[in-house]
Amino acid sequence: KQNPNPKEKRPRPTRERDEAPADGIIEGRNAVIEALRAGTNIDKIFIMKGEVDTALGHIASPARSRGIVVADADKRKLDGMSRTHAHQGVIAVAAVREYVSIEDILQAAKDKGEPPLLVICDELSDPHNLGAVRRAHGVVIPKRRSAGLTAVVAKTSAGAVSHIPVARVANLPSLLKELKKAGLWIFGSAADGTTPLYDADLKGPAAIVIGSEGEGMSRLVTENCDFLVSIPMKGKLNSLNASAAAAILLYEAVRQRL
Repeated sequence: KQNPNPKEKRPRPTRERDEAPADGIIEGRNAVIEALRAGTNIDKIFIMKGEVDTALGHIASPARSRGIVVADADKRKLDGMSRTHAHQGVIAVAAVREYVSIEDILQAAKDKGEPPLLVICDELSDPHNLGAVRRAHGVVIPKRRSAGLTAVVAKTSAGAVSHIPVARVANLPSLLKELKKAGLWIFGSAADGTTPLYDADLKGPAAIVIGSEGEGMSRLVTENCDFLVSIPMKGKLNSLNASAAAAILLYEAVRQRL
């Protein structure tokens, strides 16, 4: 059929290689394979449960060798993430930029002549809660069960992750032990903490641990904290969400360091 309005441009057909949407979703086997070959910063790859296609094996193996998290997902989850409705059982989520190492964060603080101040997110899944971390030298998140450096996180965290180094580690309790050896004090945020915030000395090398929105810090992470810090509050409200707690602890640390 002829276009009734010849001046009106028809929409250009979408091709698989045109997948570079603002939310960082990369769909389809060929698109994900090409992204891996091109060295694209990928935060996580989701592969449909039960799929045994060899092509997916060629995705999972090189991804894991690069330290990319590869997770199983059911069809409903993939369908919900999909923009093209042709994901072929695999979706990758691109990272907005590269992760750094813990050593990079500590060195950056040293270069500024400042005692390091880290924020450690224990399974923080709500990306809004990364918005309060601008005042730290760096943020640490676990590889799994945490909001990563995705476009969605960059947007909902008010751009915070674009301005602060983020490291990702496999085991938080082991990291806390390493940080202690490096001279950092570990302060965990807990509603029932035994150290009131204004009694905590946050002027020296410190790492502030923020727990998940629902459960707080995990048991092993809690056990590796030097201090469990509570935020003094009046009235019936006895707990704050992760973002508010992180902001209060960080600004108190900055106030003490002025």
